[in-house]
Amino acid sequence: MRVLVTGSDGFIGKNLCVHLRQRGDLEVLCIEKDDTDAQLAASIDRADFIFHLAGVNRPVDPAEFAIGNRDLTNKIAELVINSGRAIPILLTSSLQAQLENPYAISKRGAEDALLSRVDQLSGGVHIFRLPNVFGKWCRPNYNSAVATFCNNISRGIPISIHDPASPLTLVYIDDVVGSFISILDTYKSKTSFVDGPYREVSMVYQTTVGEVATHIQHFHDSRRQLSVDAVGNGLLRALYSTYLSYLQPAEFSYPLTKHVDPRGEFAEVLKTANYGQFSYFTAHPGITRGGHYHHTKNEKFLVVRGRARFGFRHILTNETFQLETSGSEPQVVDTIPGWAHDITNIGDSELIVMLWANEVFDRSKPDTISHNV
Repeated sequence: MRVLVTGSDGFIGKNLCVHLRQRGDLEVLCIEKDDTDAQLAASIDRADFIFHLAGVNRPVDPAEFAIGNRDLTNKIAELVINSGRAIPILLTSSLQAQLENPYAISKRGAEDALLSRVDQLSGGVHIFRLPNVFGKWCRPNYNSAVATFCNNISRGIPISIHDPASPLTLVYIDDVVGSFISILDTYKSKTSFVDGPYREVSMVYQTTVGEVATHIQHFHDSRRQLSVDAVGNGLLRALYSTYLSYLQPAEFSYPLTKHVDPRGEFAEVLKTANYGQFSYFTAHPGITRGGHYHHTKNEKFLVVRGRARFGFRHILTNETFQLETSGSEPQVVDTIPGWAHDITNIGDSELIVMLWANEVFDRSKPDTISHNV
C-alpha cells in the first residue's frame, strides 16, 4: 500500500513518517514544502491513501494563508477526483477553524474544499481539528508553548508567561499519530466508519500554561535533586518524554555523589515521590555492610557482580538465617521488618549491589536501628 504524506518535513509529518516506515507494510511517499505541483500530482497518481498535513500558519503575507491552506487542499481534491480512483484523504485542520481570523478562515476553507466534494471523493474524507500538539521535534519559539518551555528551560533560558491560569488544550504527538494510523488501518481491514467526516485524537489533555511550565521546570530540577515524578502515564509521561527530547547531547547524563569509605562506596541514584528510592553500593572482599533492622522500611537487594552472604537475626527470638547469592544467578533478597540483617562479600572480587527502598531516606526518621546479626 502506498501512503502519501504532504508536509512530511513538518513537526507532525516527521513523526508520522517515522511510524509509517517502521511498520514495513507500507511505501511512504513524501511531499515537502519546496516540491512542485508536478511532483504532487505524480505522487497522488501513485497513492492509495493521503495524509494531508501541509499548511501555512505563520506567513509573511496574510494572503499566503489562503494559498497554503484552502487553495492547496482544493488542488489535492481536484487531483484525486481526476485520478478516477477512490483515495481516502485525512486532513489536519485546527480548532481555530471555528474563529474568524485569516488563519481560521483559511483552515475552514481547506475543510470545505473536501466537504463540498465529499460525494466525488469516494475514498472518504477524515478531518482532525487539532488543538495544540506537542512532542519531540516540535519547533520552539514558534507555535507551541510546550516546545518553547522545554527548549528554554533545558538550556537555562528564561521563559515568559503572561497568564499562568490561561487554559491549554493539548494532544501528544504519539496519540495524534496513533489516531491517524487507526484511520489508515480501518481501510486496510475494510472496517466501516461512523457517520460524519470529523475525527478526534484518542487522548486530549486539559491543563493551564502555568501548570505545564511548573512540570517542565520540575523535570529540569529533578536531575539535580535525583528525583522523578510519576511519569509513567498520562500528561506527565508525555511532557517528560518531550522535555527529554530537547536536551542537548552534552546533557544526556548527569553526575551522582559517590560516598567512599574503607568498606567500599555508596551512591543514591533516584528518589520518587511514591515509590521509594534506588541506590547502589560496593563492598571489598571480606567486608560486611548493614547490621541493623527496620520497623517498617523494606529494602530489596540485587547482587549485580560478585558473591554475597546475607545474614538475618530476629530481634526478639534471636532466630538466625543465612543465604548466599551471586551476580551469575540473579536473585532479589528482601529485608524483613523486625529482622536485623547484613551482607558480606564472600567472593574474591568487588561486590556490586543494587538497592531499592520503599521510602526515601529521611534523616529525621531513619527507621534504621543498629543490631548485631
